[in-house]
Amino acid sequence: MAHPAPHDPTADRWGEVDAYLTSTLVTHDDALTASIDSLTEEGMPEIEVSPLTGKLLHLLARLAGAHRVLEIGTLAAYSTIWLARGLPDGGRVVTIEAEPRNAAVARRNLERAGVADRVEVREGRGEDVLPTLSGTEPFDLVFIDADKESNTLYLDWAARLGRPGTVVVVDNIVRSGHVVETDAGAQIDGVRAGLEMLRIDPRFDATALQTLDRKGWDGIAIALLV
Repeated sequence: MAHPAPHDPTADRWGEVDAYLTSTLVTHDDALTASIDSLTEEGMPEIEVSPLTGKLLHLLARLAGAHRVLEIGTLAAYSTIWLARGLPDGGRVVTIEAEPRNAAVARRNLERAGVADRVEVREGRGEDVLPTLSGTEPFDLVFIDADKESNTLYLDWAARLGRPGTVVVVDNIVRSGHVVETDAGAQIDGVRAGLEMLRIDPRFDATALQTLDRKGWDGIAIALLV
């Protein structure tokens, strides 16, 4: 049987595929849609994860049997809602947001989604907030989606605050292909340093996936603490 001719991965084509996969596998949800809409309404950058990635985070939390989740970079809480909904009764998400205005929007979205009782939004820069979490119960999943220049710092704290078996996810590691460049600016330098840390640091065992979706060409790294 003849196979159809392959399509080049143009933006139009991968947009169509993303829309198809999203409509097929991600159920419409008013609270999640409202979280996305709030970015435009509040003039915030529209850099939330895609619906498919959001559901991946949700499933990873469930697969890991996570009770405690740490998120670095809240924005409007779109990914936070996905993560919180993946937790069992008594589960907890601690999410860190540097911008007070973003944190206020996030809290409203969490209330609307009915998960505010299981999410603690901590305001401040990650480098200041993360040390305050030392001595708490280990986190079972860590999602890193903040300033890329600090990826190595965030990974170090993920290892300190996790346990063997903790899942660590790092977003935006391809950056439209710029990750292969060595002179593309501080954000790319931070991404590359984080990936190098995942390679050489014995606390991690990691892989990475490229993604093509409504957010463009990017990718995620997924690691296990060992």
